[in-house]
Amino acid sequence: MHAADRYQRTEVRDGMRITWNAPIRMKDGVTLRADVFRPIDEGAKSPVIISHGVYAKGLSYQEGYPLQWQKMVTDHPEILEGSSNRYQNWEVTDPERWVPHGYAVVRVDSRGAGWSEGVLAPMTPLETDDFCQSIEWAASQPWSDGNVGVLGISYYANMAWRVAERMPKGLKAIVPWEGFVDMYRDPSYHGGILNEFPKRWAAIQAVTVQFGLGSRAKKNPVTGESIAGPVDLSDDELAENRRDMYTQMLEQPLDNEWWRSRSPDPSNFTIPFLSAANWGGMGIHPRGNFSAFTDSPAKQKWLEVHGDSHWSLFTAGYGLDLQKRFFDHFLKGDDNGWERTPPVLLNVRHADGRFERRDENEWPLARTQWTKHYLDAENGTLETGIPAAAARASYATTGKGLAFRTPPLAQETEVTGPIAAKLFIECSTSDADLFLVVQVFDPQGKELTFQGALDPNTPIALGWLRASHRRIDPGRSKAWQPYHPHDCVEPLLPGKVVELDVEILPTSIVLPKGWTIGLQVRGKDYEYEGEVSDFGKNFYYATRGTGGMTHNEPRVRPPQVFDATVTLHTGGNRASYLLLPLVPGRD
Repeated sequence: MHAADRYQRTEVRDGMRITWNAPIRMKDGVTLRADVFRPIDEGAKSPVIISHGVYAKGLSYQEGYPLQWQKMVTDHPEILEGSSNRYQNWEVTDPERWVPHGYAVVRVDSRGAGWSEGVLAPMTPLETDDFCQSIEWAASQPWSDGNVGVLGISYYANMAWRVAERMPKGLKAIVPWEGFVDMYRDPSYHGGILNEFPKRWAAIQAVTVQFGLGSRAKKNPVTGESIAGPVDLSDDELAENRRDMYTQMLEQPLDNEWWRSRSPDPSNFTIPFLSAANWGGMGIHPRGNFSAFTDSPAKQKWLEVHGDSHWSLFTAGYGLDLQKRFFDHFLKGDDNGWERTPPVLLNVRHADGRFERRDENEWPLARTQWTKHYLDAENGTLETGIPAAAARASYATTGKGLAFRTPPLAQETEVTGPIAAKLFIECSTSDADLFLVVQVFDPQGKELTFQGALDPNTPIALGWLRASHRRIDPGRSKAWQPYHPHDCVEPLLPGKVVELDVEILPTSIVLPKGWTIGLQVRGKDYEYEGEVSDFGKNFYYATRGTGGMTHNEPRVRPPQVFDATVTLHTGGNRASYLLLPLVPGRD
């Protein structure tokens, strides 16, 4: 540790040697600050678990995110055992779980956030540079053995992917838990349609912890210090010291170098990694966890997929066990059998709410029976045979759209994997936004939804596409996952039929005999029509099924274009279909 810093101090408490506000000086002169938790023995050299992000290292989980905390410990009470939980922070690990296990835990505030000075500019290449320097700093400290791993959820997971491409000195392995990779496609523009979530996110989770809020910010309950630095800046100074990511996104409606500079390329991921995805993370996270696994050439890579809320299983015993076994192997060199772990660890979802752990060797599953279910506009059905007669049906994009259903399933059926659709449409205006919802219904016709990453009423799968972005890249597309470059706009001609290939995010569900599968084709976001729990009513990201992932920005969806009539064609030589990954049982 460097001495003679007015804000850094070290103390021993709760079985750890803790250094608060350790300075990490960047190459451009800006000082970032980190909290370091390590074994009490001054001579100990430990592997390091590091995180770097905007959520303020001093903000307690319980005060900053009380709804999430209470739901998590109610659902997983083991979290309250074996730790004082005084050092719990949002989306990073608990040092009391790792320091006794022989690790040092380092939490770094991104520049402009928490205790780190500078301009708050999330998701920039400069932030990636900063994290690389933070990792090299951690690897070189006298209490470090030089082996560094990155662990965290969401923002912290995305940071892991970004440094994985750079491979700073000391970085040995990463566990990105529910974290996006492609900045344009994963969290920002769904099928070319702007996602409003980043606007909500910034106001709730970023601006509220900006460096310079000082005495106006919440306090770290352990130290009594402000979570947002030791200085007080004026509102004008704070505004000058941050960049509005949502405004920047609005200015970049097509994929270009601006987005690519913020999106690591999975083909450059060679580091060992455990990519943890959530079936219910529709709209921000799961796509990146899957694509990183499938597109990375790494020889030591694993994909884990689970359900439940975005934050719970990371902290619960289930996630902690996976994380420790992985890092013990790659950071400590323990011969704990991790290398024999199958590359794909699925928690297969059942209609009764159970999750069944199943090990697989690849993704998508090699035994998948890719099955086309053809839409019939005449009677609203989904059948495996092409309708003999061509048909069409129209819907107003401001309404509920069109709904299609399979016949009752003749036997128990598993759907696990990526989904895609091919649709033939025409529109009364020059463009149309397609919102596709895959649903399941019990024999009485009641829709089944699940606790998703951010919404307690998440449907089985969602997909989106702006029709003017319909061009695909054949070289990067797969039958089950069309790839759209999103680099040009091709307006529709009213009355002219166009062919659309729509990516729908991966899912998993085992349905009993007698259930049905449905597809909604809509012109606006899905809305759950059943009863909503108290958590769903009060949680600030719950929006009747989309978890805050809404697409209503009028600046990119002007009513004169997107309040329209869409006609869907089926059958004949315009056979629209839904491609489902049906998985047979193992012999």
